[in-house]
Parts: sequence; structure tokens; C-alpha cells
Amino acid sequence: MQIDADPQNNFAGAKLALYLGRELAVILRDDVPGLEYPGYWDLPGGGRENDETPVACALRECREELGLCVPRKRIVWARPFSEPEGTKWFFVAEMPAAAVDDIRFGDEGQRWALMGDREYLGHPKAIPAFQERLKLWLELRGSAD
Repeated sequence: MQIDADPQNNFAGAKLALYLGRELAVILRDDVPGLEYPGYWDLPGGGRENDETPVACALRECREELGLCVPRKRIVWARPFSEPEGTKWFFVAEMPAAAVDDIRFGDEGQRWALMGDREYLGHPKAIPAFQERLKLWLELRGSAD
């Protein structure tokens, strides 16, 4: 799949399901009024800036939120999803478990953690759309429950 989509399209943002070894890096969203899904477990990512591509957006957001520089070659899956505010991309990347030592938590969210697939998929405070997208990836990979 082409992950460097034309920046002139309707792309609005991107999320990255980042595996560090066998676990996902997740971020507990701030719990403030007006924030969508306050206090929920999120994945690194966010809105597009300027004319960046979907992959550039996902990797920049991961760098800002977790301090990790994920190489493009670590992306194993990408898919766009149509939403009312524009196309949102969902990426999956895999890094060695040792990369956890390089995490430098940014200033968005309350904290970060590692979660297994089952824990994230079943967590009552995980963002539902990302649970569904992750489940789709796991089904395609052949490792869904």
C-alpha cells in the first residue's frame, strides 16, 4: 500500500499501533473537559500539520508523544479510514522490545504504558475505533482471538 499519499487529498490525521516487542505502546489521554475520550487509552498519533504525508504525520506524532524515532521500514501495515472530518490513516509498526528504554514521554497525556493485544482490545477505556482497527489488523495477520 502507498503510505506517502498525495498531501493535497482529504487526509486529516494518523495513528500508529506501535509494537515494542509483543506489546503495544499506549498513552492515557488527559482527563479534561471538552477533550474527546478523556481518560481513555490512546495510540500515538494526531492531526496533520501543513503538507505532511500520512506516514510523516504518524511518525512525527510518535516522536513528539513518546520520543521514539520509528524508521519507516518498521511499518508493517497501513490503511486509510474515511471519517466525516477527512481520511484518517492507521499504521502498525514493530520495534524491538528494547526500544522501550528509549521512550521519553512528551507533554500530551497523563502517562504511557505497554499493553498486550487482548488487554487493549478488551479494555473498557480504550478508544473504540482504534480497538476495531487493531482487531482488523490482527485478523488479517491471522492472530486474532
